[in-house]
Amino acid sequence: MQVAKEELKSLIKHKLHQAGLTEEHADDVADVLVHADLRGVHSHGAMRVEYYAERIAKGGINTTPRFRFAKTGPGTATFDGDNGAGLVAAKKAMDKSIEMARENGIAVVGVKRISHSGSLSYFVQQAAREDLIGISVCQSDPMVVPYGGAEPYYGTNPIAFAAPGSGADLITFDMATTVQAWGKILHARAKGETIPDDWAVDQNGEAATDPFAVKALLPIAGAKGYGLMMMVDVLSGILLGLPFGKNVTSMYRDLTEGRNLGQLHIVINPAFFTDMTEFKNNISRTMTALNQIKPAPGFERVSYPGQRSAEREQNYQENGIDIVDDIYDYLVSDTIHHNRYDNKDPFAESSMQTFRESE
Repeated sequence: MQVAKEELKSLIKHKLHQAGLTEEHADDVADVLVHADLRGVHSHGAMRVEYYAERIAKGGINTTPRFRFAKTGPGTATFDGDNGAGLVAAKKAMDKSIEMARENGIAVVGVKRISHSGSLSYFVQQAAREDLIGISVCQSDPMVVPYGGAEPYYGTNPIAFAAPGSGADLITFDMATTVQAWGKILHARAKGETIPDDWAVDQNGEAATDPFAVKALLPIAGAKGYGLMMMVDVLSGILLGLPFGKNVTSMYRDLTEGRNLGQLHIVINPAFFTDMTEFKNNISRTMTALNQIKPAPGFERVSYPGQRSAEREQNYQENGIDIVDDIYDYLVSDTIHHNRYDNKDPFAESSMQTFRESE
């Protein structure tokens, strides 16, 4: 069904406030989740509300966190999220990063002890809208085999980047470091389809084409994606003195405990390197030039990074956001959660709520 942006945000905010978040924090979380749904990244949108609500209600997300920001150098700092809502901590840490980069040209801020922080494109776009370059990386659940391995060690460990063009132009890049998102495998399960043999492996580390046999995902581009996963884990885990690799806590293991995840924001002020107007004009020229590239057979055009997501956002702004009926029914209900996520096997997930994750 189609739901207007403001209605969806209001429903999400109300549900999370019911679960125990303050109104301010519930509003921030709702803003990040709606951003994801607007861009068509439904795996990080409204479908996550019930999971968050259950974790909040069970004490695994601190509803009264004491955020602590500490500068450690002219362009470096840490932001301790006290295991509060990760989306709130990451947003506030990016605000601090922006302030530092305006003054010093660059900011590198480690965000420590947080819960799941949602779609990284939200945070890098915070910076880009302030005429700055934003980069963000974060840890995630161990669901991916290292190159040549047969058991999970790293998470999907995403990387995001955004830069401002002239006017309202933004170029945005947000990717997991796996060949394919878990949601695509859930889609194949729901449709009764097989999957390509380079997406995932079974319990023996063999290529899996049966989506129900999947026990781990594969890194993008083999050893190269494996290297990127390692880099993200170092920058958002080891660098911040946090659990790393296979010791990163599962999203679903013991919802009564904080996850102690890490994230790293890097913000660069282009004005410290070049003429700001020229920089923004050249970003816009890049976007235009990419659209003008002759498309390969089977393609209608070459899109610049983030273009298709931006077009979905425009469409959803005008026509309402596409939300699965049972997610909407949950949001308008009086139920805080159905107790379905605690200690769940992530590879067994197959509910209809996840179907739109890959669409």
